[in-house]
Amino acid sequence: MNIPSLKDKVSPEEWQLRVDLAACYRLVALYGWSDLVFTHISARVPGPEHHFLINPYGLMFDEITASSLVKVDQDCNKLNDSPFPVNPAGFVIHSAVHAVREDVQCVLHTHTRAGVAVSAQKDGVLPISQQSTFVLASLAYHGYEGVAFRDEEKPRLQADLGNADFLMLRNHGLLTCGKTIADAFLSMYVFESTCQIQISAQAGGELTQVDPRIVQGVAQAMKVQTGGMGGQFAWPALLRKLDRTDDSFRQ
Repeated sequence: MNIPSLKDKVSPEEWQLRVDLAACYRLVALYGWSDLVFTHISARVPGPEHHFLINPYGLMFDEITASSLVKVDQDCNKLNDSPFPVNPAGFVIHSAVHAVREDVQCVLHTHTRAGVAVSAQKDGVLPISQQSTFVLASLAYHGYEGVAFRDEEKPRLQADLGNADFLMLRNHGLLTCGKTIADAFLSMYVFESTCQIQISAQAGGELTQVDPRIVQGVAQAMKVQTGGMGGQFAWPALLRKLDRTDDSFRQ
């Protein structure tokens, strides 16, 4: 695709956000979490306006570039001249989260096999792995109401999410939100790993559960693991990984 660069047409802050969000889409594809073209990752643009970047609907995640991302308002109306369509129905969940969580820059939503499988289990995430302890420290659940395209569902989703960083959408998939794109990605990496481990463990014998007291102290453990940097600790290495194979996300 020949997409004109927006680098000199947006602020440096927006351009950096575009590069990071395009990288996040590429990483989701790289790790096998995409569902053809049917999920979304959104990021709030710096500034007082409630403007967001989202994927051009119909592009595979490994095709997305910084310049192809579309800027939209809270109702998913396009704000920049783009030849690509956007999916207002797909933005319903994201706009619901952004509307009530000023601390959140990025919302990442997936439909992975392991994530949907655990979302369908009555007990949800089980405390059976180190990864699960990080999720359980900030996990909420939202009941399935059908394909999420109705605005009337937003208040219930917002109430269920509260201040959590991980949301399990029952019978649907996984959602993470973060103060940065890097934080949302790292959270999804841990969330997805938690679900994959759980499904694998359930195929074996009796499970051993983690002491609940460990979950209570996990926030401090995460700070130690990342040097207090959260997702930013791993983000530069992930960008280098992408650059080694295909750096076109930066265009």
